[in-house]
Amino acid sequence: MTELSMQTSLVYSAILTLVMILTAGVGKGRYWTMGGLMYGAGNRDNPPPQEPWVGRADRAANNMMESMLLFVALIAAAQGMGISNEATTLGATLFFWARLAYFPIYVIGIPWLRTGVWGVAIAGMVIITLELI
Repeated sequence: MTELSMQTSLVYSAILTLVMILTAGVGKGRYWTMGGLMYGAGNRDNPPPQEPWVGRADRAANNMMESMLLFVALIAAAQGMGISNEATTLGATLFFWARLAYFPIYVIGIPWLRTGVWGVAIAGMVIITLELI
């Protein structure tokens, strides 16, 4: 695992969040098909049928947005308090790499591994929190 600064972890996590949102959106609209293009250009009243992976991608993206609220708050607090050390860097790095692994694991549909990787991301935020209190 390559160690990243808190700021780099935050930027990479924001990019990852965008990728997750776009993946779910493209899957929902099936934009690679003519029907999907028509749906996307229209009012989107009648969505096309979805594959199971699309629902998982959407749930993963929503979960990431929820986690980003906390992660951004923790990084902002650490920056505001002038706290940046090995522990906060480790926590931020764990969060990013775990979330990077979480997305394909969730989309593929590996439940127990998904939960474990999610726990690693939460542990990263707990590490940062412990440095702030």
